[in-house]
Amino acid sequence: MAEVLLFHHALGLTEGVGAFADGLRRAGHTVHVPDLYEGRTFGNLEAGVGYAQEVGFDTIAARGVKAAEGLPERIVYAGFSLGVVPAQKLAQTRPGAAGALLLSACVPATAFGPAWPGGVPVQVHGMDADPFFVDEGDLAAARELVAGAGDRELFLYPGTAHLFAERGTQEYAPEAAALCAERVLCFLDAVKG
Repeated sequence: MAEVLLFHHALGLTEGVGAFADGLRRAGHTVHVPDLYEGRTFGNLEAGVGYAQEVGFDTIAARGVKAAEGLPERIVYAGFSLGVVPAQKLAQTRPGAAGALLLSACVPATAFGPAWPGGVPVQVHGMDADPFFVDEGDLAAARELVAGAGDRELFLYPGTAHLFAERGTQEYAPEAAALCAERVLCFLDAVKG
C-alpha cells in the first residue's frame, strides 16, 4: 500500500484531519500526520492564519520538510490548504516522490522549481466557488499544473467551503468530502506500487 505524509491546514492538527488520515489507514495505507503547530489548534481560519503569520510561513514549511526526514523517498505528499505548501514543496524537490494530493490549495509549480517534476502524479481538489481557492490564484495554478498532463487531475466540487473535507466544522460538505476521499483512495491505489 502507499505511504502518505499528510499536512494539516491553518486550524492545526484537528480531529477532522485525524479522521481523514484514519480513513486512509483503514484502506491499508500508512499515514504520517505531523503537527506543524506544535499542539495548537484554532477554531477559525483567521486565528489559524494569524498564528502561521506570527510564526512565519517559512518556519511552518521548514517544519514540514523536517517531518519528511527519515521517511522513505517513495511517499505521497498530501496537504489541506496551508499544508499544501510543504506537501507541494516536498513533492517537487525531494527525490523519489510517489505523488501529491493538494486539497483546497495549489501553489504555482514555479514557486519550487522550473516546473512540476515528470513522473510525479498529482490530484488537486477544491470547491468551484471557494473564495480562497478561486480568488487567490489557487484554481489558476491548479489549471496550469494539470494542463496537458495525463497523470495530473483537478477535481472541482460545487460550493463555497474552503475546508469542505474537514469534519466537525461548519464548512464540512459530506457529499463532496466523500467523493474526494474516494478519489484520493483510487489515487493511492494507483501509486502504491
